[in-house]
Formats: sequence, C-alpha cells, structure tokens
Amino acid sequence: MISVEDWAEIRRLHRAEQMPIRAIARKLGISRTTVRRAVASDRPPKYERAPKGSIVDAAEPRIRELLEVWPDMPATVVDERIGRQHGMTVLRDRVRELKLDYPPADPASLTVHEPGELVQCDLWFPPSAIPLGLGRTGCPPVLVMVMVAGYSRWIMARMLPRHHRRSSRFLRIKQIRYRRVHHS
Repeated sequence: MISVEDWAEIRRLHRAEQMPIRAIARKLGISRTTVRRAVASDRPPKYERAPKGSIVDAAEPRIRELLEVWPDMPATVVDERIGRQHGMTVLRDRVRELKLDYPPADPASLTVHEPGELVQCDLWFPPSAIPLGLGRTGCPPVLVMVMVAGYSRWIMARMLPRHHRRSSRFLRIKQIRYRRVHHS
C-alpha cells in the first residue's frame, strides 16, 4: 500500500505535469498497476483491516429472535436465554447495536378495550357560547359531564346546573354508586 504522500505525488505528476503512468512508475519505483489505481481513485489510500468475527456472531440469529418479541429485553436476560458462557461486554455492545433495529411498540397502539369495559368521564365547564337548541346559543351556568366509551368511541354529554347544591350532591351520589357497583 502506498502512503498518502506518494498518492498525492502520483496525482500531481499525472495531472499537473502530464507525465505518463509508465514514467511515474519508473520514477517512484512502484508498479504501473499501483499508479493506475492511485490516478483513478478520488480518495487517498486508507488501511482497513478485514473485520474479524466476534464471539457473539454465532448467537446473533437467536438474539434477533428474542429482540423481535421483546425489544426492550436487557442484555443480561438475553445472555441467560441464549446460554452463553463468555464475558458480558461484547454481548452487551452487540445487543445495544441490534436494539436499534427493533424499536419498542408504541404503548398507545397496544391498548385494547372490550365492549362495555371502559368509559372515560370528564367534567367540562364551557367557557364560551354553546348551542342550546332551536338555533339558539348561550353560556348557561351549567356543568357538562362528558363520557366516552373506550371501545366504540361513543360520546355522551349531560348538562348539570353549575351553581346548585343538588348538582354537587348528585355527582357525589353517582360516584359512590359507581364505586359500590364496580369495586365490590
């Protein structure tokens, strides 16, 4: 392999001084094939050692199988599952590299609700005019209870008087009944 200085000199002689490849090879004492490669390449030569194998290479298919099912599995658990008897550093580094190919699933996309299983209830205090019916809008002193079913996404709302003792008592009674029914 030639040095970077030789590579630069070959290119200078060939391009700036228009020297033929045979003359460059004779002047620098290197083969014509090496001169041709240096003239043709657009980057200086760089020594690269051929990659040696790793002790983890044999277990990589099994590691990939495990990460495909459990993408956030720690390297220590991977080590137990594949049954290796060697050091952890090389395995930990390889698992870290391979985990980039297996991002964990989004938790929101894994959520599944059966019909009738879940309803989300929220209270809404309308800050602006809302439709009251018959083409009228207004800002009544009400509290709106909004319920959304988790399975069907069905939405229901109920308007409750806001500044009335009965409305807060009504909400407490409903909450107590809900707890008794669903938590006993």
